[in-house]
Amino acid sequence: MQPADRSLRRTLIRYLFPSVAAQWVFALYTMVDGMFVARGVSELAMAAINISMPFISTLFALSLIIAVGASTIISIHFGRDEPEAANRAYTQDLLTALALSLLLAVSVFLGRGPVAAFLGADDATRVYVEHYVGTIACFAPSFMLAYYFEILIKADGRPMLATVLVTAGTVINCVLDYCFIFILPWGIFGAAFATGLAQVLVCCAYLVYFLGPQARLRLTRFRFSPGLLWRTCKLGVPSGITELSAGLMTFLFNHTILRFIGTDAVVSYTIVAYMNTLIVMSMTGIAQGMQPLVSFYHGQRSRGVDRKLLQYALAAAGLLTLVLAVPSWLGAGGIVSLFISADMPELRAYSAEVFRIFGLSFLLVGVNVIFSGYYTAVECARYAILISLSRGFLMIAGCLWCLVTLFGGSGIWWTPLCSEALCLVLTAVLTLRYRHSVQKAS
Repeated sequence: MQPADRSLRRTLIRYLFPSVAAQWVFALYTMVDGMFVARGVSELAMAAINISMPFISTLFALSLIIAVGASTIISIHFGRDEPEAANRAYTQDLLTALALSLLLAVSVFLGRGPVAAFLGADDATRVYVEHYVGTIACFAPSFMLAYYFEILIKADGRPMLATVLVTAGTVINCVLDYCFIFILPWGIFGAAFATGLAQVLVCCAYLVYFLGPQARLRLTRFRFSPGLLWRTCKLGVPSGITELSAGLMTFLFNHTILRFIGTDAVVSYTIVAYMNTLIVMSMTGIAQGMQPLVSFYHGQRSRGVDRKLLQYALAAAGLLTLVLAVPSWLGAGGIVSLFISADMPELRAYSAEVFRIFGLSFLLVGVNVIFSGYYTAVECARYAILISLSRGFLMIAGCLWCLVTLFGGSGIWWTPLCSEALCLVLTAVLTLRYRHSVQKAS
């Protein structure tokens, strides 16, 4: 029996609200660091955090690849009433995430100098970046496992608990940031240590839940399955690319800005990147909130329900885009003033102008991200990967090269709008093909 439309909308909202809220909180982690560091250390130190962002995005992306793949498989098993298979997938993927996080922690900490250079640190920011990346690397297992649990707790039927725990982690992070930067003071090391310690506490709280009697998902004996690992990664890669896109964009933009404009423009881009991360993660939250429900009904083979969920998710994305993008575009000057002191009026004015140009792309992000998440949920990984890879890297890199070649440094700021528009065309073509294939199969 298919659920009534009103019941389906209520269920979706119950998943969307905590999922989006949790994504906002994750986005605020680095934004809070940036604000405290800008005021407590310097604008240059804030730019160093932006240069370090691709590493943090990589941690979250790798965790998301495993978590979203596992969540999709687990939700399908729940839809088919196969709890033992769900527990085996949960256990194998959890241990995989742990092993990968430990490997990253050791390798990045030992190689933090070369990593800082690769990320684009110059003589002015290298020490800051090394301190920040090296400290965050020590907490890599907590970052990855906390994000893994945040996704899996939704598949376990407790989406609101994820929001509560992640919000608590952000509050702790803010308090620790103030203590470690302004009171002790530990500078940029204190910002990284505060963020890492907050993740440790959140991860411990998730463990209390999953090891307790209320959780449906349980650790169980399993035989390692390469096929399950491949299926997990294949389904999780689109979401991982979406998460990594912010880091890849930051990496490409930082290198291009330093080459064509200068270090001050990295400060401007850092502020825009914070808002871009908030928009992208909001859309990711909608996609992740939709995903376990779509996968559940896909597992039940309930025809039509998954398409209704997609329509509702697109409507939610459109509404949220207007709520976030329009006020931020109109209030660009006020947002910039939170990060740049009043004694730098020229940099403030330039940053506000950059914000308004870059911010036009916010209007298009949602559709591409939601469709990528939908195709992941129905196990159409090929389309999901193509959309995510195109908007996350291929079109960004291509548009950046073309626009900088044609217009110089000013072309950098129009790149996101052009790349999102091209990806929207691709998404439309793939959607028409998918609908045709579904109609043909039925």
